Amino acid sequence: MWFRNLVLYRLPPGWSLSAAQLEEKLGTRPLQPCGALEMLSRGWIAPTPNGRLLHALEQHYLIALGVEQKLLPASIIRQEAQRRARIKEDSQGFPVGKRQMRDLKMQVTEELRARALSRQRSTRAWLDPQGGWCVVDAASPAKAEELIETLRDTLGSFAVQFVQTQRSAHTSMAAWLTHGSAPGGLALDQDLTLMTADGTKSTVRYTRHALDLREIRSHLESGKYPAQLGLCWNDRVAFLLTDKLAIKRVQFLDLEPDAGVAEVQPKDDPLEKFDADFALMTGELRQLLAQVLDALGGEVQIAGSLAA
Repeated sequence: MWFRNLVLYRLPPGWSLSAAQLEEKLGTRPLQPCGALEMLSRGWIAPTPNGRLLHALEQHYLIALGVEQKLLPASIIRQEAQRRARIKEDSQGFPVGKRQMRDLKMQVTEELRARALSRQRSTRAWLDPQGGWCVVDAASPAKAEELIETLRDTLGSFAVQFVQTQRSAHTSMAAWLTHGSAPGGLALDQDLTLMTADGTKSTVRYTRHALDLREIRSHLESGKYPAQLGLCWNDRVAFLLTDKLAIKRVQFLDLEPDAGVAEVQPKDDPLEKFDADFALMTGELRQLLAQVLDALGGEVQIAGSLAA
């Protein structure tokens, strides 16, 4: 349940769908299995064991996008098309041309598509109308945009905006490394990625390693910039901040259950436990995001946008 990677959006100004309205909209586009001729299907799935497409708790909404995709590697298509091309060459007495080869590949694709195996994946999002947040738990911007685009299609309109801050993330991270400390409740951790801005993309990485600030200052002076920096907020949440203002590898210290220990004991109600974890997570994230925005000089308020 705990989010690991945060792609941050601001909800559209005045966005105020009720839980009932949002759940009704999601119900118009549930995930359907891929048809015989389809390679991809997207739709909403239940984010909790109760089977409902929306989980709402005190004006916090949790949704999940399901994606079913058929596995049909290009190498398999090419291999089968080449096999058929050899047979065709033997029968017609001359080599297969480009057009014939293209037609063979299309024929193979159509035949194999109906028999291809499928896999499913899901992406979750937390909607906070009161705070103005739409936070997608995705490791890549493409996965986050996939959810946003599907939600936009489902609702008819969903004009979210990326968060903009007064100071860029990489400029702020460079300043923190130069001074050896981060502002407010943030503290430097032991992960750092430095990159050059030129085409070589030369990279220096520290992974779970004490940061040598003198060495890092030398890298900064030579033209490298922080692409990722490990931070810890109030000894409660550890994470990586990126130069694109994404938050990765989130760890909720002392809140998540220990690895190897059953998260739900037989006597516990799974949904009650889920609600408790969801409330803890959203409460921590609200405070964390406010602290990060403050450390970056505050949020740029676009005309008509929601306040933080």
